Amino acid sequence: MKLPRNFFKPLAIGAPAPLRELPLTLERMIHFVPPHNEKVRARVPELIRQVDVVLGNLEDAVPADAKEAAREGFIAMARSCEFGSTGLWTRINALNSPWMLDDICEIVAAIGQKLDVIMLPKVEGAWDIRYLDQLLAQLEAKYAVKKPILIHAILETAEGVNNVGAIAAASPRMHGISLGPADLAASRAMKTTRVGGGHPDYKVLADAAPNAPDTPRLAFQQDLWHYTIAKMVDACAAAGIKPFYGPFGDFADSAACEAQFRNAFLLGCVGAWTLHPSQVPIAKRVFSPEPGEVAFAKKIIEAMPDGSGAVMIDGKMQDDATWKQAKVVVDLARLVAAKDPDMGARYGL
Repeated sequence: MKLPRNFFKPLAIGAPAPLRELPLTLERMIHFVPPHNEKVRARVPELIRQVDVVLGNLEDAVPADAKEAAREGFIAMARSCEFGSTGLWTRINALNSPWMLDDICEIVAAIGQKLDVIMLPKVEGAWDIRYLDQLLAQLEAKYAVKKPILIHAILETAEGVNNVGAIAAASPRMHGISLGPADLAASRAMKTTRVGGGHPDYKVLADAAPNAPDTPRLAFQQDLWHYTIAKMVDACAAAGIKPFYGPFGDFADSAACEAQFRNAFLLGCVGAWTLHPSQVPIAKRVFSPEPGEVAFAKKIIEAMPDGSGAVMIDGKMQDDATWKQAKVVVDLARLVAAKDPDMGARYGL
């Protein structure tokens, strides 16, 4: 176990110092782009203005014979676009794949200065994070990258879920964790072929009528992912990193997508993946603070400018703890307003 005083030391001579606090950034949706597809790549400059994070996907959904084209396409996309406040991420291939090492080495060499986050699939333990952490430090030093590239883990195996607390705390380079429901379902031998969302057979029944046991009973569909999301959120909150819901595969069912995103939001997730343009407005709606919540948070900050003491607002006591909550809400609202002027007007910002 690394001693606390060494935890924030760079892992290579000349590598940038690790961050002690994650930057406050807007990440309501991580929008996946297949960079081997030239038509999709051509739309990225417009997409940058619409989403919070653009992710070049090199792993699942990229055929084996297109892996190198996807890597080259991502590098070309990153070089040709200015991302501004929009995050630039990539999901590399898994550590046990033949493409992973070239993904890391070529991308950091070419666009390490612009890259914000590397998403690592199928993380099973802290050892996976530490390997990538060390490798990134060496490459950052070699190519004089000025800010540390962060790591975002995908939780998509039973072993990963079992080790999620250690994964979250494995490195100061950790940005967050996303739920990967499809691979996790396969790892657990769950009996579903859906990518996220519920299942009509995963349900509870209302009690039978005492005097009419054969009367049809109400059925209530349950959330297959409640336990795992809650466990992931706890691990992330304890480590001071960000939890995310992952993909929702049924693009045609916007209502179910919104319900799944909202469940994750209520449990503590800060964003979700968007695999189709139709899911972007859903993520914006779900993961942006409500205008009424922002208005109340502004009242708290105005009444307690320095966050000390206690006041009564609308019949409710507010103190330093609620001031901190209010500041999080208002800071997030300001980020949203900077990206979306219409929301800024609704927030009064």
